[in-house]
Amino acid sequence: LHMGRTMKEDLTVVVQRIKQLYPPDFNVCGTYAELYHNYFASQLKQTAESQLEDKDIYLLLSWVHNIYPNDIRKDRVLAEELGKVKLGNLLPSSLIKELEKKYLGSEEAAVKNCLGRCLEMEIQRWKGDQEPEKLDGHFHSELAILAIQNVYGGRKRADDLNAALGEEIAPCLSRELVAFLKSYKDAFEEFKEKGKKQKFYKPILMANINNCQHFRNYTEKNIAEKDDNRASILSTLSDIENSGFDVLLQQLFAELKPIYKKFTENKWDSSDEIMNAIIKTTGKYMSDFESLNDPFYKAIVEKVHVHLVKEYIVRLLKRRVSLKSPVQQQNLAQNISKNAAALEAFCTSHGSQASWLNSALPKLAEIIRLQDSGAIKIEVATLATVYPDIRKKHLEAFLHIKANLTRGELKSILNYLKDSTASSPPSAPLFSNINVS
Repeated sequence: LHMGRTMKEDLTVVVQRIKQLYPPDFNVCGTYAELYHNYFASQLKQTAESQLEDKDIYLLLSWVHNIYPNDIRKDRVLAEELGKVKLGNLLPSSLIKELEKKYLGSEEAAVKNCLGRCLEMEIQRWKGDQEPEKLDGHFHSELAILAIQNVYGGRKRADDLNAALGEEIAPCLSRELVAFLKSYKDAFEEFKEKGKKQKFYKPILMANINNCQHFRNYTEKNIAEKDDNRASILSTLSDIENSGFDVLLQQLFAELKPIYKKFTENKWDSSDEIMNAIIKTTGKYMSDFESLNDPFYKAIVEKVHVHLVKEYIVRLLKRRVSLKSPVQQQNLAQNISKNAAALEAFCTSHGSQASWLNSALPKLAEIIRLQDSGAIKIEVATLATVYPDIRKKHLEAFLHIKANLTRGELKSILNYLKDSTASSPPSAPLFSNINVS
């Protein structure tokens, strides 16, 4: 710092006062600049070849890449004169590369250590069974913020030295983020199993699901798509999110199971009362989910919506009801339509955006209501267009309800589905998650 300041101050005096005392062809500014540069470079080289700590390496590289070329050589007073002189780098390129290699390794190790400490602190907080703080009504953890600050700080320090170093360290840091998130996922899975009896078990789960949003936002904004680590990070975050959702929904789905069984046990009588019980039971859980950040609240509500529709379809495919009378079929279709409307209204009122589910039950009700096989085929084709994962086995089990279909009509309808069903898997599956016994 002393040498750099001295060089800058002295050369400023040369440019402003001494230059005018010499003939132009003497190039006094260049002479002074070369002498100062050579001395400064020799001292820096001597320092660079000695035993250095990480902070010393960073300081030397700061001089080579930033302070010397920008603060001295591009100084507004000196820039014009120094631009005429070929001064070169402060250090030989081979030595710069060696220092850069050491710096990148130490920076990556430092970030790795910081991430490890962040995770260990978080695990200790889980064990303390304290309710996480809330931020804007959502459970919050500092883990994501601290971890991201470490990764971002590592990249910024490299960028501050040199843009090329920033590009070089980027995949190294994202690789450390991958390793950290995998360790985080493992620790989260262990807590899920061992922490079930803790008082604030679910709030802690929700705080950690909310963490994933910060990691996801950082990754999508700051990690290039060409970086192979990006996909691994996003995949691990999805695993953590879905794992947390599964636990939060486990008890609700267990409570709903015996209620859904009543549809077939009662031969679809009293279906309004059964649907009301389903909605009431589900409603008790919805307010808890509001402590999730908005994207995760919407995601878990959609999972609930999918489950409610899917379980209803499962009961329709159980082959427990077989109706020969068109009047009976129309009554059942009417009940299904009413149940579908109640279910849609409930899910929509709680913020579900899974509108793709809303036509499933009404279309099945319409197939039950229709008596003309040609009209049934058209409705089946429409159903298969909206839900391309429906298969012949699903439709066959469902058509068991329509006992007045002849074998020929049944076969014709089933074959029509086979010809109409898309082969590619849908982005939002419904029937593919339903097994037919």
